[in-house]
Amino acid sequence: MKRFSVIFLALTVFAAGCGSDDSPTAPADDLHPSFKATLLPANENPAIVGAEAASSGVATIDFNLVKDAAGAITSGTVNFRVDVTGFPAGSAITNAHIHTGAAGSTAGPVLVPAGVAAGEITLTNGAATFSRLNQAMTAAAAQQIVNNPAGYYFNVHTAANPTGVMRGQLVKQ
Repeated sequence: MKRFSVIFLALTVFAAGCGSDDSPTAPADDLHPSFKATLLPANENPAIVGAEAASSGVATIDFNLVKDAAGAITSGTVNFRVDVTGFPAGSAITNAHIHTGAAGSTAGPVLVPAGVAAGEITLTNGAATFSRLNQAMTAAAAQQIVNNPAGYYFNVHTAANPTGVMRGQLVKQ
């Protein structure tokens, strides 16, 4: 019985070594790129001072793209998950979205809305987590962000800082 085990083991090792692995590795999933943005009041231009300057957050942004046979983006949606903390009592989130603009630039135009309306996000003990799923975006906007994520930022607005309380550049994950 011992001899059979040794022979079986030898044949198993031999068979494993002789096999070829010609299968290609799975391609990167370019239909679902993901981005993160570290949100800080100091990243706003000008930087936020005052009661909300101690807030911070993280935005996770996932694209769901459709491409044609040539590989061009034809449409897409975006999912947002945003975690914020450090807000003083009485703060109220009024908006959130992706803007055009490099780090340090003044406020650029909104490119992709996150679908947040004033009064719908409740801060509990200065923190909130909110998600928006399947938000529409144009194929052109998706392509621009995929090509140059650092040229775009996500920011959150509050009633006290209507032009933006925290922002962070998109970083592809």
